[in-house]
Amino acid sequence: MKRIIACAGIAALGAVGLHAAYAPGLSETEKAKFWSVSLGLRGFYDSNYNTQPSALAKDSFGLDVSPRLSLNYVMDTTTASLDYAYGMRYYASRDTGKEDQSHQVTAKLGHAFSENYKIDVADSFVVAQEPEIVDNSGVISLPLRADGSNFRNTASVMFDGWFTRNLGADVGYQNTIYDYDQAGFGSYSALLDRMEHLATAKLNWRVLQQTILNLGYNYQVLDHNSKDLVALGTPADFRDSRSHYIWVGAEQNFTSTLNAFVRLGAEYAEYPNISHAAGAALDGSTWSPYAKAGATWSYTKGSSLQVNVNHERSQTTVLAMDQEATTFQVVLTHQITAKLTGNLLGAYQHGEFSQGAYKNSGQDFFTVGANLAYQINQYLAAEAGYNFDRLSSELDNLGGVISEYTRHRVYLGLRASY
Repeated sequence: MKRIIACAGIAALGAVGLHAAYAPGLSETEKAKFWSVSLGLRGFYDSNYNTQPSALAKDSFGLDVSPRLSLNYVMDTTTASLDYAYGMRYYASRDTGKEDQSHQVTAKLGHAFSENYKIDVADSFVVAQEPEIVDNSGVISLPLRADGSNFRNTASVMFDGWFTRNLGADVGYQNTIYDYDQAGFGSYSALLDRMEHLATAKLNWRVLQQTILNLGYNYQVLDHNSKDLVALGTPADFRDSRSHYIWVGAEQNFTSTLNAFVRLGAEYAEYPNISHAAGAALDGSTWSPYAKAGATWSYTKGSSLQVNVNHERSQTTVLAMDQEATTFQVVLTHQITAKLTGNLLGAYQHGEFSQGAYKNSGQDFFTVGANLAYQINQYLAAEAGYNFDRLSSELDNLGGVISEYTRHRVYLGLRASY
C-alpha cells in the first residue's frame, strides 16, 4: 500500500554492536539475495482525484501498474542498496492527461569502520503528483495533488560514533530540493520551490545499559529559488528562513520488543528577506516549541505498532511566512494468519499559519488507510485496501486557496514478487 504519510523513523536504541553484516534497513530476505523484482497490478476507484472542494470533485475508476527493482550488496562491514519503483495510474474518466506517472529512486551506502564508528549515506529522488510521495518529511506542506512532474531530491550523510562505552555523538547533514511543475504568479513553484540545508549534531550519554540521554542542536537554511511572484510585488524569497533548534532527549529500550524516544526543545527562526514582502509589516524572527517523540512495539512475530508525534515549523501553500505544524501518526501491522496480514495507518496534521493575511488561522489534514494482503504462494499475493483523506481549515476557500476536500480511494489487485 502506498504510504499516505511517511512516518518518521524510530531511533536505534541500546548498545551499539557490529554484527556479522552491517546492513541497516534491510530485511533478512534482502540481505540474502542480491536482487529482487516485483510487479503490482490493481484496479481502483478514486472519488476526488483532483483533490478539489466537494462541489468540484471528479471521480474515476482506473488501473494502477507498479513495477519495482531492488539491488542489495552486503559485506561484513559495508552495505550498498539501490531501489527503483515506477508507478502508472490510468484514470478512465479524465478527458485529457489520463495517466499519472511517478518515479522513486533510493540509493544507500553504509559502512562500519569499527564496532563504534559508522557512516551512512543516502539519496532519494522522487517525481510524482501525490502529496504523500512528493513531500515525505513528516509534515506535508502541500496536502493537494499537483499536476505535472514535481520532483524532490533528498541527500544525507550521518556519522555515528562512540568515543567511550558511555559517551558518543551523531553528526549529519541533509540537503533537500523541491521543484514543482506548476509555474506563474502565485503558483506551487512560487510558493514551494526551494533548497533546504539541515545540519545536525547530537551528543549521546548512556546512563544505563538501556537508557541514553541526548543533547542536540540543528541548524536549518531554507532558500526559495522560484523567479515567480507569490503576490503582487512580492518575490518568493521573502519566506527564506534560518532556524536554530536546541533540544534535549532520551532513548529507551523498555524490553527487547518495545523502544521509544523523545526530544523536547525550542526553535528560533529568522527571516532575512522579510523586507521583500510588499505592503506588509512582518516580524523578522520568532520562537516556537520543537518536539519529536516515537515508540515501536513488536508485540508478536510479524506484528508491530508504531506511533510518532512531531511539532515544528514547516512550509505551506497558504500565503504566510510558514506554519507551526503538529502531526500524529500511527502504523499498525498485524499478521492475522500465516498468509493474511493487515495494515492500518492513521495520521492527523494541524497547522497554524504565521503572519500575513491568514495569521493564526488553522488547517487540518486527516488521513487513514487500511490494507489486507493475502500470500497466495511464495511469489504471488492478493491486496485490497481503502484510503480516506480529509482537508479542512478556517480559510473557507478564500482567495482561491483550497482549504477543504474529502477523498475516498478503494483498490483491489495482485502483486508478484521474486
